[in-house]
Amino acid sequence: MKYIDEFRNSRLIRRLFGKIKAESADQPVNIMEVCGTHTQSFRRFALSGLLPQNLRLISGPGCPVCVSQESFIDSAIELSRRKDTIILTFGDMLRIPGTKSTLEKESGNSADIRVVYSCWDALKVARANTSKRAVFLAVGFETTAPTVALTILQAAKEKIGNISFLCALKLIPPAMLYLLKDRRLNLSGFLCPGHVSTIIGAKAYLPIVNNYHIPCCVAGFEPLDILEGLLILLRDINAKRARITNEYRRAVRTNGNLKAQHLISSVFRKEGAVWRGLGLIPQSGLVIRKEYSRFDAAKIFSFKLQTPNSKLPTKCRCAEVLKGLILPPECRLFGGECTPDNPIGTCMVSSEGACNVYYRYR
Repeated sequence: MKYIDEFRNSRLIRRLFGKIKAESADQPVNIMEVCGTHTQSFRRFALSGLLPQNLRLISGPGCPVCVSQESFIDSAIELSRRKDTIILTFGDMLRIPGTKSTLEKESGNSADIRVVYSCWDALKVARANTSKRAVFLAVGFETTAPTVALTILQAAKEKIGNISFLCALKLIPPAMLYLLKDRRLNLSGFLCPGHVSTIIGAKAYLPIVNNYHIPCCVAGFEPLDILEGLLILLRDINAKRARITNEYRRAVRTNGNLKAQHLISSVFRKEGAVWRGLGLIPQSGLVIRKEYSRFDAAKIFSFKLQTPNSKLPTKCRCAEVLKGLILPPECRLFGGECTPDNPIGTCMVSSEGACNVYYRYR
């Protein structure tokens, strides 16, 4: 198959649902789709209502906006209040709540905060505003990290002295391993993220398979991709077989993108990182290496980004949503006090956040 419509073929979808039903037994099966795009696609195409009752597909923490810690947002807000500073960010970061404010509110208070569509745009802004400091908010997972690394290398090559990067880049496999330590989840398998896997490769999930004996399937984002991934996982679960399967072979290789991996390792090193709602996860973050510290906003401005200071609103249950312990509608704020127009928790901010997805496609 080569075209998108082929991956949405209703006849093939019905056939796959029949196979999934045939593989389903009476015991509950909990499969986590780690990536927010999987959550979005699954609800968008209304696949959930056709699954067997015993199969529970739950969302994970694979939304970078949702897991951006308060200390990161607070640091960005503090920088935005400097008259000589331009904050550059992706649009979905504007409404993430910090401890007391958001970047959107600060923008309304005359802060120079600009939305860009790639980190490469940050270089253009820095070149055009040499009398000011440009600070790019580097947020994302392994998919985003290579482009940030390449931008830092280009800034070093051009000797651009007025640009820096406030980094909150995170790694998915350590978060998956962290979640498996919580026995309340009782996970049966992982539907692994397609975008991230194009970089890190299918073999990156070996520690999960080897240490926890849980099957993993890398899947794409179209209906047939998702359903094929679920069918593969169900068959592995029924056979008590722990392995990694790559359904998304048209985009993902076993070893991933080696050039992108080299870019990441040449500019960043691994370190513990704070995930909002989850806490400090060892070796799950990327920080700029010492040789490029002149571009590290955390070093330049002495910010401590990895200090847990998570104080979610009392009634907000985003932490439980991110861990997959509850579904978004189980939060009392969902759809009432908390909506995409008035997000109280981060899961309602981004289009890939579980609460936002459930609200839009309910």
